[in-house]
Amino acid sequence: MKTIRTCFAALLAATAVTALAQQPAPFAKADPHKGGQLVTKDCESCHAKKFGGDPNAIYLRKDRRVKSASQLLSQVTMCNTQLNSGFFPDEEKDVAAYLNERYYHFKK
Repeated sequence: MKTIRTCFAALLAATAVTALAQQPAPFAKADPHKGGQLVTKDCESCHAKKFGGDPNAIYLRKDRRVKSASQLLSQVTMCNTQLNSGFFPDEEKDVAAYLNERYYHFKK
């Protein structure tokens, strides 16, 4: 009986790992390199003004508002709209992919 339970538990664990591995990472089709270029060009000066000259401080603060990949994309979209940056939706995803890769590390 113990052997059956052990095998069943191992099968469940393997299935869970396989299912997680098959899920695409957030922003899987986005280009973080392009996103980084957009951040440098259009975002850093505003962030530097708001955070004492350090544009990265907005992402490193302890009280970050962004807690998920979907919130990250929403925040990028909001900034794009407020600042009238003119990013297309795929460019917003590129920016979110860059920020996720560099600062947030959301898996899904």
